[in-house]
Amino acid sequence: MDPLDLQHSDHSVEPSTQGRRSFLACLGLGGMLIGAGGTGHAEGGGGQGTAPERPPTEADSGSLYPQIKTLADQCRYPLSFLERGDNNTEAYRHSAREKVLELFHYEPPAVAPAPEVVGRWEYTDYIQEKVLFSTTPWFRIPAYVLIPKGRKGVRPGIVDLHSHGGMFVYGKEKVMPIPAGDPPSITTYRRENYEGRSTSLALCRRGYVVVSIDCFYFGERRTIFDDDLKKYGWDRSKYSPSDVTYLNGRSSDGEGILARSLYWAGTTWQGIAHWDDIRTVDYLLSRSEVDPARIGCLGISMGGDRTDYLAGLDERIKCAVSVGWMSTLRPMIKKHVETHSYIHFLPGLTHFLDLPDLLGCMVPKPLMVLQCSKDQLYPLEGMKEAVDKLAGIYAKAGAGSMFRGRFYDQPHIFTLKMQEEAFDWMDHWLQP
Repeated sequence: MDPLDLQHSDHSVEPSTQGRRSFLACLGLGGMLIGAGGTGHAEGGGGQGTAPERPPTEADSGSLYPQIKTLADQCRYPLSFLERGDNNTEAYRHSAREKVLELFHYEPPAVAPAPEVVGRWEYTDYIQEKVLFSTTPWFRIPAYVLIPKGRKGVRPGIVDLHSHGGMFVYGKEKVMPIPAGDPPSITTYRRENYEGRSTSLALCRRGYVVVSIDCFYFGERRTIFDDDLKKYGWDRSKYSPSDVTYLNGRSSDGEGILARSLYWAGTTWQGIAHWDDIRTVDYLLSRSEVDPARIGCLGISMGGDRTDYLAGLDERIKCAVSVGWMSTLRPMIKKHVETHSYIHFLPGLTHFLDLPDLLGCMVPKPLMVLQCSKDQLYPLEGMKEAVDKLAGIYAKAGAGSMFRGRFYDQPHIFTLKMQEEAFDWMDHWLQP
């Protein structure tokens, strides 16, 4: 089915206001109406407590959802461009970016990439390199780079941000060809998430220099335990599909431990992941084949979320396509919390911004958002609100033609047809 253009409205959605009495009632304090004609103490007694007035709901948080929703309804997103009384996009970007970077609790010192090529393979129409480079004084991370052959002059560059999908054993290989050949687990993963295609290779064949790194906790940066190391080893080429399934399960079970450990270490998983993506742009610009004025990024699912942050935070991104991770966050609280990784939860964000407000920092540069109307990971209401909000941001800035939001009648997948639309968008804005 052909994608449908959305009809956008140029306004923000105002949360409902709660009076003091209804606010206390929602918090389970309906009998404690202090200063509002109440007695100043809760009705009932005996110290046994009372059953909640509301029955358990089907929300992820059960009977506590009404109270949680009340708290969420207090968020007004004061740093949103649509809340500003002026059209100063520069001031909007500055305040939004400054706040998000603060919430990361992670600001590594700048460091030269100091790249080291540890593998090189030459094919008919492209060259593939495996590179290690620095993103911080303490991290050197692995990446694959694809360079098109037979192209004159400097080329536009793309950061291809891999997805999550419960696959931890592999990271960059989800979007990049594997020189030794794709193992069955990657073949299956690509078929289910990318309709069988290496997006990086497709972009390279269109003339882009493409880089993809392993996000922290994935691929060569995954976690592994001593007993797993003894039984399975580190060499992924020796893993069977059942080995990959088991090790993915171990990593999935450990996501909460990772996030909580990082909190105690004074930082966040989001900070590490998104700063690494920003430093990947540093590396890409260090390559002589790349035009620094023509840098783009894209990704689906967690790759879409990483796109939201990279494109929203890094001024050097000139064009972006976010696929399958763009929703307003408030509607997701009811039934779409449990389905998402810890990497998608940045504490404090919604005191200041909603997710589309962050990606809106791209304005007025070209931005495309592709959504799947049958995607069960997000509420359709939230996806539509997000696209409407981004359209409103671009319209307010006088740059409506630079934004395109499209829905496909698909589940959670980056189909070939969606990829072609995304790549054509990139070509229009980044190719000479």
